[in-house]
Amino acid sequence: MSGLSAREKEGCRRLLELLDSPDLFSVVETVTNRLIQVFSREEAIDAILTYSKNSAELLKRRKVHRNAIFKYLADERVPVPPSCEKHQLIQCAIDHWAGPGVQRTQSPGKQVSEGGASELHPLDYKLLGEKFCEWFYQLLNSQNPLLGQKGDWGPQHFWDDAVLRFVYKAVEAAKEEHHGAQMASLRLLALTRDERLIFNPNLDSRGLKCVSSPHGLVVVAVAGTVHRDNVCLGLFEQIFGLIRCPIGKNWKIKHVDLKVLGQNALGTEQTNCLPSVNYQDSELQVYYADSLLPSRVA
Repeated sequence: MSGLSAREKEGCRRLLELLDSPDLFSVVETVTNRLIQVFSREEAIDAILTYSKNSAELLKRRKVHRNAIFKYLADERVPVPPSCEKHQLIQCAIDHWAGPGVQRTQSPGKQVSEGGASELHPLDYKLLGEKFCEWFYQLLNSQNPLLGQKGDWGPQHFWDDAVLRFVYKAVEAAKEEHHGAQMASLRLLALTRDERLIFNPNLDSRGLKCVSSPHGLVVVAVAGTVHRDNVCLGLFEQIFGLIRCPIGKNWKIKHVDLKVLGQNALGTEQTNCLPSVNYQDSELQVYYADSLLPSRVA
């Protein structure tokens, strides 16, 4: 699951463009364990950014040469001594991507508190959406027994009147709706704990959209792939409605719409492209105008 922020992805993309094609395709094979087939440099870079766990791991790859990192930093006008070793250049790049207004953390989930994303001043909806998704999918996937991890999943991350709408399309379509924090959290838990699914979100500009609705919610839309073991089962698109809790100022989940398309339900264009959010910002802004509206993902 990708742990790169938008700023890291932009920087890593520019850096990867400096690699020779043989080195670039070698990196994509290593990162994806040869499970993803690419046919161009652009597809290779997209796959690397999607499936890299974090920027440090990516930059430490043997084929991501020291000279490429140095040239990238020079192009970014980041002053570094020419004698710096690769690990020092990697730290310079990570510091550069952290930026002056973003707190650096040891892991992506550290900026997300028990109830969701931590308070940001001033509120950056894109950053909040990234950190929320990093926290949410890391926590949800941790319930998969194959991963040998256990996070603090439960109804405490949802509002009491939360609503989950779940649509699955393969050979046939199925639709579910669950009300209340307990039922919503248990149904999502069953996907990873019992069905042993793993959700891999695509957190680049095409796979993640975040807006503030005129009704007090932050709406986060994300797309990605669904896996079981080493098999990609299909694509998912998920939309969250988040409301800040007045006590603690954490963000809790008010609405969840989850749509999963199995491989049999995918068109040729969907199969060959990285997952992307199909909704426009204007649609997301009014998405939860009325919580009683029927599901838009059906």
